Amino acid sequence: MDGHCTCGAVSYRLTRKPLFTHACHCTWCQRETGAAFALNAMIETEAVEVTGAVDEVVTPSASGKGQVMARCPTCRVTLYSHYAGAGRLMAFVRVGTLTRPADCPPDVHIFTATKLPWVLLAPAIPAFAEFYQRSTLWPAESLARRADLLARHGVAG
Repeated sequence: MDGHCTCGAVSYRLTRKPLFTHACHCTWCQRETGAAFALNAMIETEAVEVTGAVDEVVTPSASGKGQVMARCPTCRVTLYSHYAGAGRLMAFVRVGTLTRPADCPPDVHIFTATKLPWVLLAPAIPAFAEFYQRSTLWPAESLARRADLLARHGVAG
């Protein structure tokens, strides 16, 4: 999979399939994206090859630990973020920046307690009022990749 910002100054290629894709309906994501929800494909940062320089902007988050957003310095589009959990080891790629975003549908809807009432969710996709247990939804391969990533970097998972 590959993607880019609006102006094309920054592009990227994912060298592996994303681990899991979240449609997050929290009010923070709504505000940050200016949309009903954020659609983020999680992948090991080492599997994201970026061409062009990004500006990193630290923004507040509900956890209080902040979020690092990687944006194009020209058009300011956010391409991916790093959250406090796995930090810079994991990238949350904005699906809308993929060349073919339809290839990366959500695996789960989270924080639906604050979902906008006119957003209708497909019954086949799990939805949670808050968050969920990773071990109950993620494919075994994705869980193993995440565990390997954290172990290689000495991070408790």
